[in-house]
Amino acid sequence: MQPDYRIVVDGKDISSKLRPRLISLTLEDKRGFEADTLELQLDDSDGQLQLPRKGASMQVLLGWQGEGLVNKGRYTIDEISHSGPPDVLTLRGNAANLRGSLQKLQEQSWHGVTVQTLVDTIANRHTLKAVVTQALASELIDHIDQASESDAGFLTRLAQQFDAIATVKADNLLFIKAGQAQSGSGQPLPISTITRSSGDRHSFNVADRESYSGVIAYWQDTKGAKRQSLTAKRQSAKDDKQVLIGDDDNVKILRHIYASKENAKRAARAEWDKLQRGVARLQLTLAKGDPTLFPECPVTVSGFKQEIDQLGWLLVNVRHEVRDSGYTSQLEFEVKNE
Repeated sequence: MQPDYRIVVDGKDISSKLRPRLISLTLEDKRGFEADTLELQLDDSDGQLQLPRKGASMQVLLGWQGEGLVNKGRYTIDEISHSGPPDVLTLRGNAANLRGSLQKLQEQSWHGVTVQTLVDTIANRHTLKAVVTQALASELIDHIDQASESDAGFLTRLAQQFDAIATVKADNLLFIKAGQAQSGSGQPLPISTITRSSGDRHSFNVADRESYSGVIAYWQDTKGAKRQSLTAKRQSAKDDKQVLIGDDDNVKILRHIYASKENAKRAARAEWDKLQRGVARLQLTLAKGDPTLFPECPVTVSGFKQEIDQLGWLLVNVRHEVRDSGYTSQLEFEVKNE
């Protein structure tokens, strides 16, 4: 089988011109506001390639001949380099919709608003459509300040309090629960299945160094002028009481002091969920790249150790690479929250 692709620059399909010159095409699909990236390396040994303009729009579609192509988004060329001999032209770009106004500093205080209202306001500011997970839409934010902070940075900080992911995809501003394998509307995403025979190498890691028994978050009691604390703990398998498993001092303390008990509770729970997902990691390279895979996609695996196969996995990073030797996908997983 032969990999296939289409590259459109400023509305013009240049795939046929690039095909005999392509050294590598690397596309990295990332989580959150960390921009998706694209890199093209082209053979210019005959010196006939023209440098594209900086800021040009580049659309990329990937797939295999006879199987159709998958749209992998639009990128803005923001770096051009030329080296040699042999002469090589390298083009680099970032996801087009994560540039510009989202990075400009803003000043705003938010009082008694829901997550849906806040995300709607920011989406309208940038001519985007807000898509918020139903489980988060009605969550009330007592008070939060955005001081000399970009909307991208502010939403990233807010997402950390809810263990959520804030990002822009296809002109939609997404604010979705992390680790749940759900779309913005709250519907479960389809599960992909990967067998060991699909890959050419893998790496599995379990780290006990962050096996905390709980998370402590503090909030400020404005009436009593005291700092209060709240702990999110593991649940006992035998009863519904909250108990510590492990040493009593094996807890993670959040440094930030929150404005209310509800905010502290939310932050402690979010950090606890994040810690659980980070206990085990899996990296896998597919010998036959799959352009349909993307971050937050739920995956089951088979053919590995039983302990690996029995876990539900969630994609957090996908790196597609097309070369003369073929098309591969490098995948990074974390444990799906149950």
